[in-house]
Amino acid sequence: MAKNGEKQQATGTPELVFGGVWKYDPAPESTEHFTIAPRYELFVGGEWKAPKTGKYFATIDPATEKPLSEVALAGDKDVDAAVKAAQKAFPAWSKLSGEDRGRYLFRIARILLERAREFACLETLDNGKPIKETRDVDVPLAAQHFFYHAGWADKLDLLFPGQTPEPLGVIGQVIPWNFPLLMAAWKIAPALAAGNCVVLKPAETSPLTALRLCEVFQQAGLPAGVVNIITGDGKTGAALVRHPGLAKVAFTGSTEVGKEIQRAVAGRGIELTLELGGKAAHLVFEDAAIDQAVEGVVRGIFFNQGHVCCAGSRLLVQESVHDLFVQKLQRRMARIRVGNPMDKNTDMGAIHSAAQLARIRELVAAGVEGGANLHQSACELPKKGFWFPPSLFTEVAMSHRIAREEVFGPVLAVLTFRTPEEAVEKANNTSYGLSAGIWTDKGARILWLAERMKAGVVWNNTYNRFDAASPFGGYKESGFGREGGRQGLRAYVRLAGGLLPG
Repeated sequence: MAKNGEKQQATGTPELVFGGVWKYDPAPESTEHFTIAPRYELFVGGEWKAPKTGKYFATIDPATEKPLSEVALAGDKDVDAAVKAAQKAFPAWSKLSGEDRGRYLFRIARILLERAREFACLETLDNGKPIKETRDVDVPLAAQHFFYHAGWADKLDLLFPGQTPEPLGVIGQVIPWNFPLLMAAWKIAPALAAGNCVVLKPAETSPLTALRLCEVFQQAGLPAGVVNIITGDGKTGAALVRHPGLAKVAFTGSTEVGKEIQRAVAGRGIELTLELGGKAAHLVFEDAAIDQAVEGVVRGIFFNQGHVCCAGSRLLVQESVHDLFVQKLQRRMARIRVGNPMDKNTDMGAIHSAAQLARIRELVAAGVEGGANLHQSACELPKKGFWFPPSLFTEVAMSHRIAREEVFGPVLAVLTFRTPEEAVEKANNTSYGLSAGIWTDKGARILWLAERMKAGVVWNNTYNRFDAASPFGGYKESGFGREGGRQGLRAYVRLAGGLLPG
């Protein structure tokens, strides 16, 4: 029986073979193969350990509904063991020179790129997103975060002149299901660069790439206990957040859970970073490059099936070009290829779970009942798995649920505006404040708008472009704190000393 990460020969299409090992040939023309073990334990103290609960749960392929593997369900005692392992590793890791910590991060990044195809295929299987997105975006960007923070590990004093940056201690991190590998790298890399140790809990429905990342840590020779990964459900995450041994909690996920976490850590004197939901506005002006803007809007809402917290789910189009823009957008939407996520020609894969599909259907039905006009791609959807066609609504009012609530799916709400002032008012008329997009040919207008948009990230004539050097985060119910760049590193250090004023 294959162990975690052990390679095994396989041919043909995916199938569950003797011993429960999932074998997959990632592309018909490929000779590269990898396996998914029938069962995954917890990664604690540098070793794979069975959960003290004795319980496991299944993770499935959203595109086929077939089981991929069983994953350990961690309980309170498992969480405590993971935190204690991190506490044990912290003194030595925090005293290690920044140069040496950087070497580990560089090694992790390099190994991740060497195993890029394996990670891309595994992410697609466990998540449902197209292979060309995991291959071209998720894995390279995850490696970039390790590379970027490796470079800063021995230069933290340059980031904070006049002050002495010190690590916080043990960091509890909880990540969502929509970008499992990327979110793991996003959080682990800066924490380690700053000298902290980590206990990370991936989402219940997409834990496999985070678990395989443990193999990379072992391959890179990362000291035991520096990173611990525990799997489980919401109760596992709650137990981690409540643990008294943490110095900081970093969470990415829904606004509702974020509020619960904020209440749980209140009064404990620990650091907290929350990156939550969004309802981003795409602003398209009459002088924009229309075809380019159409492509940007498509990327903004249909990338990763719309499972993106900063998805451009509200499209505000200037009235003078509304009809033309919507016509072009519908034609482009009709060409989106929906289907097998492992096919390199697929543009949009499967909805991540049955629960998320039900949520999307509920909000779409509310949009129709509210009087908005629904337009959907006439694509043929697979019979097995969780699927939803690319969709957009016209005749949308600001009072509609589809204009106010986060759908987290491939559904676009189209509204109109006449003046820049009205565009800003409508764009900011939301409880969220994560991101926004502006499409116009006038540089002065871009600056005027960006200054007035209540969003943490504002893209200009592009959308959903990320870089490890750029801070990311929001305002209002989209959370607080930043991840990435100098601001993201600041969240993982305590600044001591400093120059006296005057």
